[in-house]
Amino acid sequence: MTLTPEQSISLARQAQLAESFAADRANLAAMHAATTNGLLKSAKTRASVQQNPHTYSIQLEQGSITNQKQSGRCWLFAAMNVMRAKLIREYKLKEFELSQSYLYFCDQLEKSNYFLETILETLDEPREGRLLSFLLAAPVNDGGQWDMICNLVEKYGVLPKEAYPESACSSATRELNGILCEKLREDACILRRRHAAGESLDALRTAKAGMMEEVYRILCIALGQPPKTFTLAWRDKDDHFTREAGLTPQAFYQKYVGLDLREYVSLINAPTADKPFGRSYTVRYLGNVKEGRPVRYLNLPIDELRRAAIAQLRDGEPVWFGCDVGKRADREDGILDPAVQDLESLLGVRFGMTKAERLDYGHSLMTHAMVFQGVDLDEDGQPTRWRVENSWGKEPGRDGYYVMSDAWFGEYLYQVVVHKKYLTGAQLAACEAEPTVLEPWDPMGSLAR
Repeated sequence: MTLTPEQSISLARQAQLAESFAADRANLAAMHAATTNGLLKSAKTRASVQQNPHTYSIQLEQGSITNQKQSGRCWLFAAMNVMRAKLIREYKLKEFELSQSYLYFCDQLEKSNYFLETILETLDEPREGRLLSFLLAAPVNDGGQWDMICNLVEKYGVLPKEAYPESACSSATRELNGILCEKLREDACILRRRHAAGESLDALRTAKAGMMEEVYRILCIALGQPPKTFTLAWRDKDDHFTREAGLTPQAFYQKYVGLDLREYVSLINAPTADKPFGRSYTVRYLGNVKEGRPVRYLNLPIDELRRAAIAQLRDGEPVWFGCDVGKRADREDGILDPAVQDLESLLGVRFGMTKAERLDYGHSLMTHAMVFQGVDLDEDGQPTRWRVENSWGKEPGRDGYYVMSDAWFGEYLYQVVVHKKYLTGAQLAACEAEPTVLEPWDPMGSLAR
């Protein structure tokens, strides 16, 4: 095959490019900085640091920062941080942490069942087809979504961290995820092979029950067997001591946490042509608890997400949210801001995709969940920056907290979870309407990790 000069880069053209690059002092300065410090650090802007202080006109108080360590459980950590805030406030506690590891155990068990049930529902799908390839790419992982949290809590309750602490496998989940995925892919192979041999669905479900017994065994060995009951004990700020024995996780949640999760909804901002605003959406084959609620979103303009989040913060309640945390972020100072790095000046190129284009072309999607614990409002009541509680320990940012500019909110935030009372009548009706079903590989099917 002969290529035209326009289709390839000739050695002569390379020589021209090299001469042009070396003749520009800015190129040389940028090269020296980037090869020594890396691209993002070399492009970091002083102005962004100055314009995004960690001060807020509305600021909620919380317990110590949490640490998901080497795991993708941010969605669970963020949810437990929202829930413990109510408990800390109402019972006058200095500190309290709920067990993320307990819900991780429940989630991995339920996701394994959900996967095998999906395999049974798709037995006649071609092995080389897109759907089965997608399902087999990650039979389980440790990411998740808000409705998946609700399913777990409503079915299993929650535990204090002292009643079910972290383990080596929950703090670094890669090993366990890999082993579960290997076993579940093998189980999928067995079920499909037996189906092809003519076995009945009832026989396959019997085989699946044995497979789930193996999954439960793996999880207990790796994470520890969860307790059926436990004893709760704490001392509050007034030095009042509380002890209650024989609590189940479900009873503990109902008595001491008590958030009615059915009253909270997920608002998303996906400004793509295929997802009109004012409509609800769900994602095919996205879930964990098979009998639980499906993932459901209401797509709204970004200003509606701002309005609802501010209203909930004004009422003293933190806000769970999902975003693309790796974009235009500075870990050292804990800044999320489109201007925190000036890559255009460093590299001499333009980056101009819109939010919709980044979604459509696979450059951005929700990757991480955190919690809003405050917001700074200007004299007109408009947000300038947001206080973000992360779950990466105390080292990144300001003692583990990040500051998000409102510009970043508009570009890289995709979801907030708020109480239904902050929705208008029309929004609530749209939220409760029959949702449009998105394909499993849609960007809105991404999981926070």
